[in-house]
Amino acid sequence: MEQKEKTPAVQDMDAVRQSLDTVGDYIRWGASRFQHAGLHFGHGTDNAVDEAAFLVLHALHLPPDTSEALYPARLTAEEKSTVLALLKRRIDERRPAAYLTGTAWFAGLSFRVDERVLVPRSPMAEWIERQFEPWLEADSVSRVLDIGTGSGCLAVACALAFPDAQVDAVDISKDALAVARVNIDAHGLTHRVQLLQSDVFAGVHGDYDLIISNPPYVDPDTIAALPAEYQHEPEIGFAAGDDGLAVVHRILAGSAAHLRPTGLLVVEVGCGRAAFTQAYPRLPVTWLEMARGGDDVFLLHADDLDGVAA
Repeated sequence: MEQKEKTPAVQDMDAVRQSLDTVGDYIRWGASRFQHAGLHFGHGTDNAVDEAAFLVLHALHLPPDTSEALYPARLTAEEKSTVLALLKRRIDERRPAAYLTGTAWFAGLSFRVDERVLVPRSPMAEWIERQFEPWLEADSVSRVLDIGTGSGCLAVACALAFPDAQVDAVDISKDALAVARVNIDAHGLTHRVQLLQSDVFAGVHGDYDLIISNPPYVDPDTIAALPAEYQHEPEIGFAAGDDGLAVVHRILAGSAAHLRPTGLLVVEVGCGRAAFTQAYPRLPVTWLEMARGGDDVFLLHADDLDGVAA
């Protein structure tokens, strides 16, 4: 994407420092500059104001849910320079905010992230928080498998949602597993979340009450058209063959052998939903309704998978 010409306000940081004073001033200024620069939002926020607030508050060592009552607070000269530097990087580099801060939030939890993993943003968070009721009985969940764990966000969220469960988190990428290890340790779950390097089910043994996955699901044409922000994320987290379903096909084919009779499979297919529906017109999937937006996560019971060939 061609960047728009920078305005004098972006170029003259001294003038900005002199004209802006409060937390709210810098959030408003950042949002305006982001809009002018044509940035894309889709890595934790969906608009310029929330993106600017996330970055300003991070630069000030404040949590993202800081009350707006603090927005009239004035910044010191040093704080102004720190905030402006971070906002300017977001414009100049087109790097997702989570990579600039090294932090992403998922299911109300903080995760360390960098360019080795996708930025956590799956709409499945709200259903993990709800323990997939009424389809699962939370007390009966003893084993969970997360395929393509990336940062480990789904695995960690599931371990906390199902406190009696052991979670296997698998990924083909050693780099991703290194990031996931940091997050699993940070949340004190080393004893309950096991990391495995595995290409889908290749290194997996046993059966599970819940198999969950946010796999790669993007076709080549869609990848080529992604905004600049997505170019900073690892392509291995997107690319999934000509139809965008290469990994989803394998998950469907192998899940029956790894689900307990009352088990549940939950998979996000994102922009591949139309291709998925065309490929599996008779599969009795339930598309989960999302209060926070999104309509591309399906649910299947173990016995629904009997007709899917391995």
